[in-house]
Amino acid sequence: MPTPAAVLWDLDGTLVDTEPYWIAAEQDLARAHGVTWTHDDALTLVGLALLDSGHVLRTAGVDLPEREIVDVLVARVVERIDEEIPWRPGARTLLAELAAVGVPSAVVTMSYRSIADRVAAGLPAGTFGALVTGDTVRHGKPHPEPYLVAAQRLGVDVTRCVAIEDSRTGLASAEAAGARSVAVPLLVDLPPAPGRSRVASLVDLTVDDLGRIAAGAVIDRLAEPVA
Repeated sequence: MPTPAAVLWDLDGTLVDTEPYWIAAEQDLARAHGVTWTHDDALTLVGLALLDSGHVLRTAGVDLPEREIVDVLVARVVERIDEEIPWRPGARTLLAELAAVGVPSAVVTMSYRSIADRVAAGLPAGTFGALVTGDTVRHGKPHPEPYLVAAQRLGVDVTRCVAIEDSRTGLASAEAAGARSVAVPLLVDLPPAPGRSRVASLVDLTVDDLGRIAAGAVIDRLAEPVA
């Protein structure tokens, strides 16, 4: 069975279930500024670059510069991660299995490096060959730059990589870069699309599956198998 050149992982909502941390931080900040910020409002930010999220919150009425909004949110999420890293089911097992067969992994996230470093520290050293974060790229998701940078840092062809994502924004970024994509829905619905695989959980995804996807197959376990 072929293997991918690399697996490129989104972080929030994919490797770790930190979206509730972000939502709570947004709601606390909004409340402090007299702004109503609902769960549905928060879902509109899933997968966005943090400065874009800051812009949305500022537009909603949070009276701070966008960078300060981001700094407040990041600091709060870091505090929560320091208390507990909420791993998604199957994430650590699949990472270990990929490492065992020599397939490199990278993180591709719009979270900042302070968050990605803490998550990576909860895994065996060398689990990730690269950490591409929102504060280290010029263009955030849905632009393809984050995924292109990850493949470049790993020294692999992005079209032979598989990207795993939980947001439409992230999938758009990965697919625009030319990576094969796997949607693992969490908080938002991820519709089928040409070339896009879908699974309900990382528990349902194997190294062999990723090899098939890298070779061009589409696996849709949220519907009838496509190929």
